[in-house]
Amino acid sequence: MANAERKPRVLFLCTGNSCRSQMAEGWARALRSDAIDAYSAGTNPHGLNPLAVRAMDEAGVDISKHTSKRPENIGVPFDVVVTVCDSAHESCPLMPGTRIIRVGFDDPPRLAKGAKSDDEAMPHYRRVRDEIRAFIQTLPDSIIHSEE
Repeated sequence: MANAERKPRVLFLCTGNSCRSQMAEGWARALRSDAIDAYSAGTNPHGLNPLAVRAMDEAGVDISKHTSKRPENIGVPFDVVVTVCDSAHESCPLMPGTRIIRVGFDDPPRLAKGAKSDDEAMPHYRRVRDEIRAFIQTLPDSIIHSEE
């Protein structure tokens, strides 16, 4: 875990680093920057999802400048990795000395797959955005005291 001189470095990891992990990083920076240093990455990054950007913007958090990246491209050691999807949890790269915690959230693009428009898809993004916010509000206690 982080030493007394610095906040814990927390990586939010999903598969594409396009939606859930980006939302988690955005919320963590907006709500908990006093307690943690937040980052996000993907096991197979493929670009920022514009509807995730829109959902976060509606809540007053700008993630439009975020980029999709792999954990190894960030260049810092992490104290905790929070996997926000099952796929990322199963393929999480080994990071010796790093605690890995699974916190699964539904995948908004998958939920919205049948939507006929962006407006029809947005309720899925908003729901997951709000669930992620509720989790972020529990940090750092939920990761420091987790038994996983």
